[in-house]
Amino acid sequence: MTRARIDPQRFFDELIALSEKLGSGFRLAASGGTVTAGATPREAVWRHGRTTLYRYGERAPTGPALLIVYSLVNRPYILDLESDRSIVAALLEAGVPVYLLEWGAPGAADRFTGLDDYLFNDLDGAVEWMLDDQGTNGVDLLGVCQGGVFALCYAAARPGRVANLVTMVTPVDFHTPDNVLARWVRSLDVEEMVNTLGNVPGELLNFGFLSLRPFALGAGKYVEMIDHADDAERLATFLRMEKWIHDNPDQAGAAFAEFVRAFFVDNRLVAGTLEIGGQAVSLASITQPVLNVIAARDHLVPPSASRPLGELIGSKDYRLHEEDAGHIGLFVGRETSRTVASTIADWLAERH
Repeated sequence: MTRARIDPQRFFDELIALSEKLGSGFRLAASGGTVTAGATPREAVWRHGRTTLYRYGERAPTGPALLIVYSLVNRPYILDLESDRSIVAALLEAGVPVYLLEWGAPGAADRFTGLDDYLFNDLDGAVEWMLDDQGTNGVDLLGVCQGGVFALCYAAARPGRVANLVTMVTPVDFHTPDNVLARWVRSLDVEEMVNTLGNVPGELLNFGFLSLRPFALGAGKYVEMIDHADDAERLATFLRMEKWIHDNPDQAGAAFAEFVRAFFVDNRLVAGTLEIGGQAVSLASITQPVLNVIAARDHLVPPSASRPLGELIGSKDYRLHEEDAGHIGLFVGRETSRTVASTIADWLAERH
């Protein structure tokens, strides 16, 4: 067996270069102060309990506005991470006035908050405020990931209040064979978890998400970052992403259990048997124009989970748009965020 020969001088030189890069990276990180995210100015325009509706941009909107509905599991500032990695900023640049509903973090008193509270109190209240403020009959909705499921349910339950609907990396069929996240969630004893913990800790769920790609989302990204530790811009982006990845709010116990049972376990969107707050919610009731944006390399919501939407809704105006990106890269990629924003803006403009 031939043994690999190591050049001592080359090894020493590379070790010195690595040490210098790490040292530079530590100095840059220390001099950068507190890591912040959220590049676009915004104003709180409506509140209901823990939930806040924000209007983005420095000027009052002049055209039909878009309301973004994000997931309960993560913080929505990933959509506005940096000025050139922001789907919010890209939408504003494309001429779309942007609002975003921020759910806030549930406290102990929210243990029994259900999905109907989120949809028919919080989201419905925000939509009502926007309708009154703008003097229109319907708002445009953009639902992202779990927020896309909420947007679908809301559009089906309140069809007269939604003009156009955009879903992004949104699961519809939770039982596709390649949906690793869905299989993991179905393995949980959700009832016992909620009975024991009340609200479900965000750190617990985050551990599960990261375990789906342990190297890429664990040691691998840190090894890759070493090569760019002396690049201030890339280091700042990396730290902002790390802040977001580990910034997970707790989940209201009742709503979490209800979501897991209805969607992950029973797959009721596809089965047509979904009820929320005693009200039947059928995708066939969605007759508004729908744009469905998916990411080809999505490991959390595989394209197979999103594609069935067009066959299940009642709309005759349906479009599927696929980007060569991952679940998060769709929002934070410099090029993809602009491409997706332009696609959404053009699609909405054609319908107003």
